[in-house]
Amino acid sequence: MITKARRFVLIPGAGGAGWYWSRVAAGLTGAGHCAIPVDLPGDDEGSGLAEYRDVVLEHAVDGDVIVAHSLGAFTAGPVCEQITPSALVFVNAMIPMPGETAGQWWDNVGSLDARHAAADANGYSREFDLETYFLHDVGREIALEGEQYQRPESDRVFGEPCPFDAWPQAPIHVLAGADDRFFPVALQQRVARERLGLEAGVVPGGHLVALSNPTRIIDYLLEY
Repeated sequence: MITKARRFVLIPGAGGAGWYWSRVAAGLTGAGHCAIPVDLPGDDEGSGLAEYRDVVLEHAVDGDVIVAHSLGAFTAGPVCEQITPSALVFVNAMIPMPGETAGQWWDNVGSLDARHAAADANGYSREFDLETYFLHDVGREIALEGEQYQRPESDRVFGEPCPFDAWPQAPIHVLAGADDRFFPVALQQRVARERLGLEAGVVPGGHLVALSNPTRIIDYLLEY
């Protein structure tokens, strides 16, 4: 049981829209905590991982809980070398190795093969589209609200080595959406074991679980 207010810094994935965390942030704030969804310049080819790190560091301080979704894990690494978080939480995340690029990550963890195998097993198309892979469990009203925040991710970020040497000496938690079609849960569980020696927690929800099931994310963040 949490007995005092905490600060949660919420890092988005590709595109960098802090709006993605809006419902989780509202729930954390309503529970008496401070929640800071960070906007990253995802569509700016002039900004890379160092710039993303610096944007987050405008908001993050020692003792914060750093929460990273998807590609946001590549920002969390360098952020946690500059501050000492009280915890680091990955949500449907691309957990990197030091010096790895996001472009290399896909092949290094076998992401595409895992995605195709899950599609074949569960009867949906291998062909990527937003509805099938990101929005299949997100309410229509929420999806429409999010359209104004959608933006592409710059190619630059996928080619840059992740500038960190090691994960922090702080509790690290990995949370996977049971219904994530983009990074199937079995893939996420294997990557968490291989790269962090951790067992991933699992909650109902797809890749955009903070939109489709924010209550379970909030509960998870507040349970330790």
